[in-house]
Amino acid sequence: MLETSFCGLKMQNPLILASGVLGVNKNNLLRAEHGGAGALTIKSISLEPREGHKNPITAVFECGMLNAVGYSNPGLKEAMKEFADLSEFSVPIIGSITAGNAEEFASLAKEFEKLSFSALELPLSCPHTPGFGLLAGQGTPEATKAITEAVRKETRKPLIVKISPSIPNIAEIAIAAEKAGADAINCGNTLGPGMIIDINSGKPVLHFKVGGVSGPAIRPIIVRCVFDLYQSVKIPIIGLGGVMNGRDAIEMLQAGASAVGVGTAIHYDGPEVFGKISKEMEAWIKAHKYKSVQELVGIAHK
Repeated sequence: MLETSFCGLKMQNPLILASGVLGVNKNNLLRAEHGGAGALTIKSISLEPREGHKNPITAVFECGMLNAVGYSNPGLKEAMKEFADLSEFSVPIIGSITAGNAEEFASLAKEFEKLSFSALELPLSCPHTPGFGLLAGQGTPEATKAITEAVRKETRKPLIVKISPSIPNIAEIAIAAEKAGADAINCGNTLGPGMIIDINSGKPVLHFKVGGVSGPAIRPIIVRCVFDLYQSVKIPIIGLGGVMNGRDAIEMLQAGASAVGVGTAIHYDGPEVFGKISKEMEAWIKAHKYKSVQELVGIAHK
C-alpha cells in the first residue's frame, strides 16, 4: 500500500531521511533505515573538510527549530572511504554534495559517480552558510542552470536539485533545473534565516546569530510551494518541511509531492518516527478506501 517509486528508485514507503539528519556516517543511516525510512540522504559533502559553525548550532522554539550547522562534514576524501561499500543497506541511499560554484559541484559529482549511491542531491539553497547556496548567489535560474548542467555531465545517477522556499521565484528555479537535466526537485531547504534572542543575556542564542528555520512552523509554506511546483514542472517533487505525522505526509502528497522528506521530527521522536508516520499513513489510506500512495499525489489540483 505504501510502496512507491521515485526517479526509478523502489521504496517501501515515500518517506526520505533529509540530508544533515543522522547522515554523517553509515551507522547513523542504518538507524534511520531500521526506524522505517523508505530512502536515506547522507549529510552534504564538500571537497575539503569543514568544521562548520561553532556551538550552539541549534535552538528549539515553540513550533520548530533554528539551525546553523555550516555544512560541517569530513570532506570528499573521507566520504569516499565511509561510503565505499553500501551493500548493507536495503533501501536507496542518496548522496548529497555541496560547493560554492559549478566547477566544484562537477568535481564532486565525478567522484560520487564511482560510489553506489542510488541518486545524487544538490542543495542550492542554504540560508546561513557564506559561500554556499543562497549566500553564494546560487538561488537564481542562471546559477541553477549552470550547476545542474555541470553536474549532469558528470553523472548518470538520478539528479535531485534541492531549492529553498525562501526564494521568491521558486518556480523559475525549478524550471531552470528541469531544463538543465534535473530528474527531481526537493522543496525544500530551511526558511530564513531567522533569529532567536535570549532575553536574559540580550544576545542571539546561536553562535552564528542566524539560522535556517525548520519544523511545523514552515509546513504550510512548503505545502504551498509544492502545490505551485507541481503546476510548473513535470519532474517529481520531494516535499520537505515540518512533516511530523501521517496527516502531514498525506498533505504533502496531495499538494503534489511524490515523496516526503523527514528531518526535524527525528529530534522529537527519534528515527522510529518513520515507522510511526508510515503506520498513520496506512491507516488513513485504508480508512479513506485508497489502494496506494500514488493515488494521493496531486489530488488537491483536481
